[in-house]
Amino acid sequence: MKLLAIDCSARLCAACVYDADAGKELGREVLDLGKGHAEHLMGVVEAAMKAGELAFADLGAVAVSVGPGSFTGVRVGVSATRGLALALGIPAIGVTTLEALAAEARALHGPRTVLAALDGGRGELQAAVYDDVGATLFEPAVIDLARATSLATEYVAALAGTAAEMIAATLPGQDTVIGPVGPTADIGVYAKLAAGKQPGERPKPLYLREPDAKPQAGFVLPRSG
Repeated sequence: MKLLAIDCSARLCAACVYDADAGKELGREVLDLGKGHAEHLMGVVEAAMKAGELAFADLGAVAVSVGPGSFTGVRVGVSATRGLALALGIPAIGVTTLEALAAEARALHGPRTVLAALDGGRGELQAAVYDDVGATLFEPAVIDLARATSLATEYVAALAGTAAEMIAATLPGQDTVIGPVGPTADIGVYAKLAAGKQPGERPKPLYLREPDAKPQAGFVLPRSG
């Protein structure tokens, strides 16, 4: 099966095509955008497909990062993935940013329990714990630094994500494995994880906290009549 994976959960707008039967990546395209994922995503997808010498009809599934991450980026990626899956009549598969970071940590450091955590600001961490084969030990949730320290100690976990070094600093004397420390994993990691999943419900964004932008009620016009 040939699979297309998409990630817009952070600064990167990334896509790759992957041969699940051969366990081989066929092509990729990655842009460091910061913003503007909606304008560039389909061009990135087409470039990855061209690099892999595939047509859309060759795909057996499409996968996407569902977050946590950028509210806008995650929404763009999930919407595009669901649209492609519907148009092509193939399954859509969601992969969380946290499980992908944990998988990349295992690829770097070997099989081990991983606490993947993203710094959400305002003292909030978005975190989850996965065992040495990727099974979830602590479901994705918003926690504080004290709770993250407790989880890292309880599971003697390696640390991944943007909050990894912050958590490691609270563990003096503990020989802690750290990395990756970015806000998302390599696009190839998403593809490999998706290839090992059974299609289920359609992917939807994983939002663990409310967006920073709030409607400005003072500018809402009162209803007439």
